[in-house]
Amino acid sequence: MDSHLSFSQHIEKITCRAHQRANLIHRCFVSKQRDLLVKAFITYARPILEYNSPLWSPKLKKDIISIESMQRKFTERISGMSGLSYHSRLKALNLETLELRRLCADLLLAYKILFALLRINCNIFFTPRNQSQLRGHAYILHKQRCFSCNRRNFFSVRIVSMWNSLPAEITDFPGLDKFNNSVSNMFLLKFCQVNFE
Repeated sequence: MDSHLSFSQHIEKITCRAHQRANLIHRCFVSKQRDLLVKAFITYARPILEYNSPLWSPKLKKDIISIESMQRKFTERISGMSGLSYHSRLKALNLETLELRRLCADLLLAYKILFALLRINCNIFFTPRNQSQLRGHAYILHKQRCFSCNRRNFFSVRIVSMWNSLPAEITDFPGLDKFNNSVSNMFLLKFCQVNFE
């Protein structure tokens, strides 16, 4: 992060690296089969933009759009995809927006911390809400008051609203894999800042 506690420089750097990797995939692969190119993208380019994303997840729309532009440009260059909208290309290639994937990564990290799947003291990050709940699940969290924009974007603060509003059908918290599979994109879309249509 820079002196203003912003990750914009980091985001610019990793987006540039991911663009270079995506361009190499298009240039170096002799086969232009969609499935092969998508697998190469998922293996070699996308992890650059997802490594440790709960730490640096962008709060500015310009950064979100900058990250997404890498996947947008890559999918546009795939044979037969250039005439389709970004949303249609993702559907055809069985991909999700990178913003949705970051939101899912946030939820999974919160789950791992709350259910002691990581060697991290849960009390450092989260405070359970003490009063009896009339609505919601058994793991409702207290949301801290924040007076700075940077603090509001900190992982343990920004995840609370999304965690507390988890739908009833997935709040029996059966296990990490089942939890991951039950989190729907329709639920996550409510928390997206940018609409990529």
